[in-house]
Amino acid sequence: MNSSKKNQKPRTTDKRIICKTIQMALILMVVMTNYALGQQQKENQEIAKTETTMKTFVIERIIPGAGNLTAEQLKGISQTSCTVLEEMGPKIKWQHSYVTGDKVYCVYNAKNKELVEEHAQKGGFPANSINEVATVISPATANE
Repeated sequence: MNSSKKNQKPRTTDKRIICKTIQMALILMVVMTNYALGQQQKENQEIAKTETTMKTFVIERIIPGAGNLTAEQLKGISQTSCTVLEEMGPKIKWQHSYVTGDKVYCVYNAKNKELVEEHAQKGGFPANSINEVATVISPATANE
């Protein structure tokens, strides 16, 4: 009797239950995917909003011999800065830096000056002068 049950085909009721279970699983997957996409979109909008409210700062760092630092040393400084920025989140971004003889001039976008100061402190970098950029001019300005 037991072996005969194993050889029997599933009843129509069993097939319906299996179909309903699969349908529910698919619906649940669609709902969860839509929720995740909505959360990602919300996060992207918040980041975009933060970026549009950021100010630009120029930081002067007095570092004797900065112009003589090796590529490997500059890479290490860059990696330290990027690690700190990653920990601090999207309210501060490093654009680029200019390395001169005894100074490094860095351009950052940040929500406020305090974030730039915090980055310098956490990274162990000097921030001898932090100035908010009022406007940007270039040779194209002469023709406007």
